[in-house]
Amino acid sequence: MAHPKRKISKQRRDKRRTHYKATAPTTIICSNCGASILYHRVCSECGYYKGKLAIEVAETE
Repeated sequence: MAHPKRKISKQRRDKRRTHYKATAPTTIICSNCGASILYHRVCSECGYYKGKLAIEVAETE
């Protein structure tokens, strides 16, 4: 394993981390049931995607 010859300063270390920004995923409202879902995903509540039934969701009682 490589060992550094010189100490990396805090300023230099922190410059490497400037490009990363933690963001919350963007959500939309399902056009069929109104639930909040992620983009380009099948709705877990009703099973619809782009107005069409994609999967059959089992009903829980």
